[in-house]
Amino acid sequence: MSNGAPGQDLPVGFGFRPYRGDEDHGPMAVVRLGCAERDQVDARSVVDGLPTATEIAEASAKLEEPSKNQILVVHDGSVVGYSTIRWWQERDDTWLYLHRGYLLPEHRRQGIGSAMLSWAEERIRRLVEQHRTARTAVIGANATATEQDATALLLAAGYRRVFSLVELELRDLQQLPDRGSELPAGIRTGPIGSSHYRAAWRTVVDAYADAGFTQKWPFQDFVDTADPACWSAAWNGQDMVGVALCSIRRHDHTLGEVEELCVRTDHQRRGIGRALLLDGLRSLRGQGATTARLFTGTSNPHRSYDLYESVGFRRQNEYVRYRKPLA
Repeated sequence: MSNGAPGQDLPVGFGFRPYRGDEDHGPMAVVRLGCAERDQVDARSVVDGLPTATEIAEASAKLEEPSKNQILVVHDGSVVGYSTIRWWQERDDTWLYLHRGYLLPEHRRQGIGSAMLSWAEERIRRLVEQHRTARTAVIGANATATEQDATALLLAAGYRRVFSLVELELRDLQQLPDRGSELPAGIRTGPIGSSHYRAAWRTVVDAYADAGFTQKWPFQDFVDTADPACWSAAWNGQDMVGVALCSIRRHDHTLGEVEELCVRTDHQRRGIGRALLLDGLRSLRGQGATTARLFTGTSNPHRSYDLYESVGFRRQNEYVRYRKPLA
């Protein structure tokens, strides 16, 4: 057990220790639950909700070397906080190294959060050295708009807000409006089969061509996670011009998510997005979902809020992304 992080000591009685696997998932879930009231956590959020021990186990299993890239804070033998690091390459070739920390409210404002931050930054610098990504690497962190303590900590440590996501909820899928006007001449909608996967993937990837801070999404990753039961697409002749990719949440089958809604630029403002969205929401309802969620960037140039709110979605919370230069 380390008594502190590089350049930053923990208070007496607190220590760091590496993540050990199954024995830690329950205590980590207890930490998240203990933060919920102070941080005004939206338990059903599809962005950053309130995970169970099982969900934390699954997320930990996806980390590279979780015992090195996840650390716990202990006090009197109990886990009171933890930090996690993950990384990926964005469309513009930036390597983003993202850390996320959680600390029980009764242990805040004692320098523990700063020590966790210091550990994460030092670990990221070592990873960047190993990966030889220093030329394009940046450090990132997330905090919801309601996480006042985390926000203050990040700003004091030199992080700057770069963008944010807003999550929206449609509370009752039984109350969907009608499609409205007919689709434009020559446009048809229908389910997405495996033979359509590459066209659907390309439609989504092209929609993010000019969007900043977006992760690279290889076609194989799309195929590996494909769940087409609630997917629909629009075609103009043989050309796919839009998609709605919706899914049921694995650990809560009453909750559906609109993961992607994209219409090619030359076919926007013609009612296609609304038709696809409503098709997807009806599919979610048919699969047993009672509520739907989605998230979208606040700088979305296509005014998608108007569309989402027109079918009944309402804003829930804002999720802010922060960044800091590596040096």
